[in-house]
Amino acid sequence: MNVFADTSAFFAILDPRDLHHQKAAEIWRRLIENDTPVVTTNYVVAETFSVCQRRMGIGAARSFHEKIAPVLNIVWVDESIHEVGTQALLAAGSSKLSLVDCVSFHVMRQYGITAAFAFDKHFEDQGFDCNP
Repeated sequence: MNVFADTSAFFAILDPRDLHHQKAAEIWRRLIENDTPVVTTNYVVAETFSVCQRRMGIGAARSFHEKIAPVLNIVWVDESIHEVGTQALLAAGSSKLSLVDCVSFHVMRQYGITAAFAFDKHFEDQGFDCNP
């Protein structure tokens, strides 16, 4: 079973002050121990770098790059995936969803992934099982 990982999970792993840090660290450890394929997109990777660098500094971005990113299966968003995500975002008409979220939902559906490692309630709202 593949699991899709979101920025909210990566940030929680890296920031010991995050409300979900303990749970995120346990889930991550279990995913790695079980050799569970962890899928994400290059959009999530870029967002994670940005959030980590802004909130915790370049050291957190480096930790993400060196310790987490190497085990990820990254789906590279092409023009067609970007367009589907853009259309979903505009159709939703919500300022609470992001383009990264909508692209993530599309990729999950496209690859048949039903489980999300995420602390973003939008994944549950979309019908995905969170934090397996």
